[in-house]
Amino acid sequence: MQALLEPAEERFHARDPSVDALPAGRDQVDQEREIVDTRIAVGQQFAVDPFELSDDTVHEPANLGEVARHGLCLVADRIADAARQRLFENERRGGERLYLLAGPGEERIERRALRALPDPFLCALDDAVVHVRQGYLGGRMKTRELEYDLPPALIAQHPVTRRDESRLLLYERLSKRVHERRFAELPDVIGDALVVVNDTRVVPARIPLEAPKGEVLLLERLDEDGLWEGLARPTRRLKRGRRYGPVELLEHLGEGRWRLRLHGEPAGETPLPPYITEPLEDSGRYQTVYAREAGSAAAPTAGLHFTQELLERLDVERVTLHVGLDTFRPVSADDLAEHTLHGERYDVSAEAWERISAAPRVLAVGTTTVRVLETLARGGPLTGRTDLFITPGFEFKRTDALLTNFHLPRSTLLALVMAFAGVEETRRLYRTAVEERFRFYSFGDAMLVL
Repeated sequence: MQALLEPAEERFHARDPSVDALPAGRDQVDQEREIVDTRIAVGQQFAVDPFELSDDTVHEPANLGEVARHGLCLVADRIADAARQRLFENERRGGERLYLLAGPGEERIERRALRALPDPFLCALDDAVVHVRQGYLGGRMKTRELEYDLPPALIAQHPVTRRDESRLLLYERLSKRVHERRFAELPDVIGDALVVVNDTRVVPARIPLEAPKGEVLLLERLDEDGLWEGLARPTRRLKRGRRYGPVELLEHLGEGRWRLRLHGEPAGETPLPPYITEPLEDSGRYQTVYAREAGSAAAPTAGLHFTQELLERLDVERVTLHVGLDTFRPVSADDLAEHTLHGERYDVSAEAWERISAAPRVLAVGTTTVRVLETLARGGPLTGRTDLFITPGFEFKRTDALLTNFHLPRSTLLALVMAFAGVEETRRLYRTAVEERFRFYSFGDAMLVL
């Protein structure tokens, strides 16, 4: 921030320049040499003088959408960091230098006080420069780009003792800096941003079956007369029109999904994700402290880190999206464009949307909140279903910052994070989280993208 506000002549004065002076003007160049014009077509032959870089120069392809070919190397200076010499360092290891992220412009994970969100001028700069299309379209992105390696030991099996003691990996898109904080420090980081949460409540939706031995997982309430959509297993041994305990199966919808009638209210177990293999002593820990509207088959896990004390220090608004199977269903198609979302129900009050629409900056807590905000920002009704599939190349209209957990490979949630933070940037952040031993998935640590 400070560097951006300095006079231009000071800001661009190199402390240890790699060249002695700016390039000569067109009228100063010997006419026998060929002039390199920035508008020449890629592939056109031209000559350039050799340029020797110092040993400590950091290399990086310019973010210009298409990288120049035929050996032309573009060296891009970052506006926000003229020094450009600082690399990521792990301060918790006695100052030992650790290259956490591949590539240039690397910073160290810092624990000093952070500034709040940028002023209006830099917010506009963020929207115009940082928060632009990433050069992808859903149909062009291969699902294999959503894969990454994760040691099983980093999958959190239990929540931390106190919700807001989770670690927080903070990434600033404008400066490319990465910091590590504690979640309890969130108000110090986001300033006066409006924090929008998803207040859905997880229902005790896992209902055991006795004969045949199996279970039903309630996914979505279809009406107030006990009509639901759910998953049932073993599907091949179950019969349409038959009642199994409190569940009456009405119609098989394919892929293990059933339209069913539940006699009474849901009274099963909390439906923990399959990667959590150890029992949860307190089922309330798989519920946000602000949960209100019952209807979800899974928790909006980015909100699990909040405490009531922390909420009192923030400006909070609520939306509701009932999380269904689609949010967590892995992408099996080779191309993202071939994956279809069945949609999820949401509801937002007129007063809430009025506040959200008028807010200078909005922090969306979780990917489910993002889908609601961006659906409404595109003219969606205040109450309805959304099948909005956010992939790299998406233009965000009402999400200025994103708070999220670390997501599974090949998931639509990871695709959304890549759309917001950038594909390569997300990969680097996940590598950082792995190397720094952050905890992953529902009970894991959080990431904040500003």
